[in-house]
Amino acid sequence: MSEEHGVSDRGAGDSWDGGPVAALRRIAFLLERGREDTYKVKAFRGAAAALLPMPEEQVEAAVEAGTLTDLPGVGASSARVIEEAVRGRVPERLARLEEEYGGPVTAGGQDLRAALRGDLHSHSDWSDGGSPIEEMAFTAIELGHEYLVLTDHSPRLKVARGLSAERLTRQLGVVDAVNEHLGGAGFTLLKGIEVDILDDGGLDQTDELLARLDVRVASVHSKLKMDADAMTRRMVGAIRNPRMNVLGHCTGRLVTGNRGTRPGSQFDARTVFEACAEHDVAVEINSRPERRDPPTKLLELARDTGCLFSIDSDAHAPGQLDFLGYGCERAEQAGIDPDRIVNTWPKDRLLAWANR
Repeated sequence: MSEEHGVSDRGAGDSWDGGPVAALRRIAFLLERGREDTYKVKAFRGAAAALLPMPEEQVEAAVEAGTLTDLPGVGASSARVIEEAVRGRVPERLARLEEEYGGPVTAGGQDLRAALRGDLHSHSDWSDGGSPIEEMAFTAIELGHEYLVLTDHSPRLKVARGLSAERLTRQLGVVDAVNEHLGGAGFTLLKGIEVDILDDGGLDQTDELLARLDVRVASVHSKLKMDADAMTRRMVGAIRNPRMNVLGHCTGRLVTGNRGTRPGSQFDARTVFEACAEHDVAVEINSRPERRDPPTKLLELARDTGCLFSIDSDAHAPGQLDFLGYGCERAEQAGIDPDRIVNTWPKDRLLAWANR
């Protein structure tokens, strides 16, 4: 782990020259990576946002005066972190989290993780993610990504604040602005969507807007208990749509986590995967620990059927972008050739495939 990404080789009280904002952001990242409660994360991200526009001298003066907690967004815990960082010491909270969460997320999959160039499935606070678009992009850069596809939800998923055509159009302009700001960083934020697969196999966004995107993940989010034959027809109908690139979390199951558990949808997996192979649609290996989707038997079936794959974080917060290791370990265990994983490809090859 580099100095930029963390301090896992240093303990509390050791020297720290990264500044308080970097320390606060790293703590939030590690909490998200460790799947801690959102309210804990918000405290540190909020404090980082409060300090970011302030001159360094003003922050130092607040430390000396003991008035940090008078600043909007700065509480007692974040104030301690700021004080230790300003005084040039590794904050105790940061050192503790580095020890707990700072190492590799899995024992296996390291070579494949190193081969990934980006991530095709991520969410911002425009839908049900927890952080602004630019924070997701900055974290992707820090993780070494060459690209990240922003895939906020489509209109029908109202519970996740799915983007109407008007809001998605506005978001495309924001993505352009972020890329202009990041020009020369060796990174591109790509325009995408996680579009709902409708009951009849249609996609929940206009074809005109889908055509303006770089990459499109399509997923089932509703009526997960649909009859198996109907679900098969629904999924195959979407896969045949030339705009679709990736089949997201194909069973929709949940195996752990604060949302509880949920069995996967029933469908003819061979028929679905044969359609993916025929239409050059990648099967997502969803890296969220609570999903592990597709299940191992289906992952092996997709492998044997000749499918392409995409190992995605499905991140709803910056720290979750590092979940990719979970999917890499599963893909390695299944013996999937890295060249069949589309996000090992350079950006130009990826975009040529997605917009064939």
